[in-house]
Amino acid sequence: MAQAHHKVLILSTSAGTGHLRAAAALEKVCRSSPGVDQVAHVDALAFTNKLFRDFYSKLYIKLVEDAPTLLGWWYQKSDEPWKTDRMRFLLDRLNTGPLIRLLSDLQPDITICTHFMPAEIISHLITRKQIRAKLSIVVTDYDFHAMWLSRAFHRYFVALDETKAYLSALGLPAGRITVSGIPVDPAFSKNTDKPALRKQLKLRPDQPVILVSAGALGVNPAEQVVRSLRNLAHRAQVAVICGKNPEAKERVEAELRQGKGGKAEFRVLGYVEDMPAWMGAADLLVSKPGGMTSAEAMASGLPMAIYDPIPGQEERNSDQLLEKGVAIKCNEISILGYKVDRLLGESERLKAMQAAARKMGRPHAAETVVQTLLSDPEHEPIHVNEEKQEEMAESVRKR
Repeated sequence: MAQAHHKVLILSTSAGTGHLRAAAALEKVCRSSPGVDQVAHVDALAFTNKLFRDFYSKLYIKLVEDAPTLLGWWYQKSDEPWKTDRMRFLLDRLNTGPLIRLLSDLQPDITICTHFMPAEIISHLITRKQIRAKLSIVVTDYDFHAMWLSRAFHRYFVALDETKAYLSALGLPAGRITVSGIPVDPAFSKNTDKPALRKQLKLRPDQPVILVSAGALGVNPAEQVVRSLRNLAHRAQVAVICGKNPEAKERVEAELRQGKGGKAEFRVLGYVEDMPAWMGAADLLVSKPGGMTSAEAMASGLPMAIYDPIPGQEERNSDQLLEKGVAIKCNEISILGYKVDRLLGESERLKAMQAAARKMGRPHAAETVVQTLLSDPEHEPIHVNEEKQEEMAESVRKR
C-alpha cells in the first residue's frame, strides 16, 4: 500500500518568540518525516497590515513592560469560553484577508497552529467548506485560556493531562485531545552528557552551573538578577544569556563591573544558537516561566528559579511548575541570590528537583504531534455550534 504524502502548513505569529520556536520545532520534525511531501512555516502576522501586526506583537511587549497588572486583569477577565469571540473574530477577518487567500490557494492537507489567531481563520474556512485541511491546535502554555477555543478543529495538542481533563469537562471529545507536551527542538532530547557539554562550553566540570535567561528578546531585568546573585556564598558558574538586546548585555556587564562579594564566576553572552547545550550543561535555570522556556528546561531535566512571572499565563505556568516540584519562586528579586544559595546548599533537594523536571519533560513532543497527525484516520472536524458554545460558557459560570 502506497504511503500517503501530505502537504503540511504550520502557522505561528511573531507575538513573542514562544509560538515561533514551537512552530520551528514542528517544522524540523516534519522535514525529516516520511509521509510529509511539502512543509511550509508561515508567520500569520506577515499577511496582515502594519496596524494589525503592531497590535498583536508590539502592544503585548509594551503591556508586559509598562502595564503587567492590566495585562493580568484582561487575561483573567477574558478567560471564559467564547466571551471575546465575536469581537476577536470580526477583528481577525477585517485584517487578515491576505492570509485567507494564502490558505485558499495552498489548500494544505494538515494545518498546525501554534497561536490562536490563525487557528480562528482556518476554523472559519473549514466551516465555510473553503478548505478541507485538518486543523490541529498546539497550545504553547501549560494552562489553557479561552482564546484558544475554536469553532471547528480536528485535534488539540496540550501540555498536561490536567488540560485535557479541563477541555473534556467543557464538552470537547477526549479522543480529539492529545497530551503531547509543548513542542521543543529535538536537540533538547540529545544533550544529556553533562560533562561533555561543559567541556564543549568551557565550563568547569566540578562546580554547579546556573543559567540566567533574559529571554530571547532580552526584555527581562537581567542586571537585577545578577546583582542579587553576585553575593553567592557557594562556588558556582553563572552564565547570563541576554538575548537579542545589546543594551541588556551592557547593563549586566556594567553591573558586574561594580565588583562582587561572593564566590560566583560570571559569563555574559548575547543571543546563543546552542541553547539546548547550555540547558543540558546547567544545574538550575533562573528565568521567567514562559511556556516555551519552561518546556525546554523540563526537556533538559533542568529545574527553575522563577522570578517576576507575567500576570496571566506565566503565573499559571508558575503554579504548574511549583506543584510538580520542579521550581522555586522568588517574589522579590533582591532575595533571589539568597534562595538560590540555599538551594545550592541542599544538594539532595536539587537532585530531586532535577529528577522531577526529567519526569515532567517531554523532549519528544514535536515528534508526538507530527506522528499523531500523520497516522490519524481521515475524519470530519468537530464543530462547536452556538448552542454548544453557550453550554460551555454556562458550565464555567456555574462553578
